[in-house]
Parts: sequence; C-alpha cells; structure tokens
Amino acid sequence: MRWIAKATAVTGTALLMTAGGVNAVETKNRAISESEVLQSQKAWGEALVAISREYEEKGVKPAQEMAAKVIDAAYGYQFGPVLFKPTLTQEPQTFRTDREGALSYFVGQNPKYPSDTGFALKGWREVEVKNAAILLDGEYATTLGNVSFTDKDGKVTTVDKSWTFKKDDEGTIRIVQHHSSLPYSAK
Repeated sequence: MRWIAKATAVTGTALLMTAGGVNAVETKNRAISESEVLQSQKAWGEALVAISREYEEKGVKPAQEMAAKVIDAAYGYQFGPVLFKPTLTQEPQTFRTDREGALSYFVGQNPKYPSDTGFALKGWREVEVKNAAILLDGEYATTLGNVSFTDKDGKVTTVDKSWTFKKDDEGTIRIVQHHSSLPYSAK
C-alpha cells in the first residue's frame, strides 16, 4: 500500500512587526508536490539511460560530460554535501558526499576511486520506480521504494532506494539524499 503524507507549507503574505509598524512581505511557496517528485524520479531514470546510450554510441568522454551535466542539474552538490550512498560501493569510499565522487560512481575513470566501473555505463535501457511511500514536508520530499533497471540484454536488477529532494530558491528540485542498496537475500 502506498502512503502519501503531506505537511502544510507556509504561503502567501507573512506579516512582520517592525519598529515602524506592520509590513507585508510576499513569500514564495516552495512546497514540493507529489507530481514534482514523480517527475524528478522519472527524469533521473531517463538521464541514466541517456548516459548509457551516449557511452555506447560516442564513448566515455561524451558520457562523462553528459553525466556531469545531469549531476549538476539533479543533485544539490552546489549547496554542500549530498548524502549519497550508491549501490555498488565499498570501504573506504562507500559514501559520495561530493560531486567528484558521484561522477566517478556513474562513469568511472577516476584513479581516486579505483573500484568504480561506471554504474551509468552498464547498458541500461529502462528504469522503473515503484515508491512504497512519499513523504511531502514543505520544501523537502522523501521517497522509499524500489527501482528496477533493465539492461540491453533484458536483465533486470532491482534495488531498494530512498531519495530526499529539496526545492531550491529558483524552484528547482534537487536530490540532497540518495541511498541505494541491493535487497537482502537469506539464501
């Protein structure tokens, strides 16, 4: 069952008391909607597929350039660290809190991250997001669920994933937390 929790966002006109009296100040509604979250997830999946195709058609350098643009557009690294735990990482580089680490995870080729082979270079053809829950809380939204990746041979890999999105001052939705892991198997 899918649950959606919504928190009330402050919108409209806020009144400020000053020494000279009451002033009205217009404020922006920065609350994230469910449709914005779903669109951000869809765009992330489409970008991953586009990077895979770019790599296959034009090589690693163009794929790196595309991945850098995607990271800059989708993630919030320009505001500080992003809490990113990719699926296929290991100590001592499990977490990718900066842009360089994220770029290496998606396209590899960075000697600082010798274990990275480029998750976005694995021939992905389709990405499907199945949210178990979406929590909307003002300018933040957090999701929890599964993401399935289909490669060019039709093999499907499903991961457990959570994202936290933040709407910035320009109204752009940015990923500020991204956790991905393979499901536990008791076999």
